Amino acid sequence: MAELLAFIGVAAIVIVTPGQDTALTVRNTIAGGRAAGVRTALGVVGGQAVWALAASVGIAALLVASEPAFVALKLAGAAYLVYLGAQALRAALRGGAGDATAASARAARGAGAHELRQGFLSNLANPKMAVFFSSLLPQFAHSFAGLLALGLVFCAMTLAWLSLYAALIARAGDVMRRPRVRRLLDAVTGTVLVALGIRLAAAQR
Repeated sequence: MAELLAFIGVAAIVIVTPGQDTALTVRNTIAGGRAAGVRTALGVVGGQAVWALAASVGIAALLVASEPAFVALKLAGAAYLVYLGAQALRAALRGGAGDATAASARAARGAGAHELRQGFLSNLANPKMAVFFSSLLPQFAHSFAGLLALGLVFCAMTLAWLSLYAALIARAGDVMRRPRVRRLLDAVTGTVLVALGIRLAAAQR
């Protein structure tokens, strides 16, 4: 029990520290409301679940140990973040019209796969998750079941935190939907995502 509580404490600090998953959740909540934010969070958690499983069977550690594979994943993740940031910046320059059109098209199709996919790919293409899971989980568990269980606890905590973020952002929806405020937020989140992508590309292990 003491080890579980220690893990939860460490996990909580990591989860509440703003990063690319938080920025993307905020961005999609502003663009599509609470449901879009929650779908993004579910996508993020899906990516984390893959990393948790990979860490539990040792694949994540092999990836971290392989310099070419790690660099390739890092650059792919960085490029995706820059792409998402560029989309937000373009929406800011266009006054959000592009996002509104895209959101209407997705709504017409009755699909929420867009936000799910963004959250999933954003997290899965982040090599820091491989480093994090392969280095943190073994400090608190040693069996496959134990490692996977801790990974899923981390996923559940992340989902709760990002869903709370989405709910809080959505409650300020009337203010967020004002054209000037929306453009400003698009510009800020776009800049943050691009900066995170550049930092990821330049970061060492």
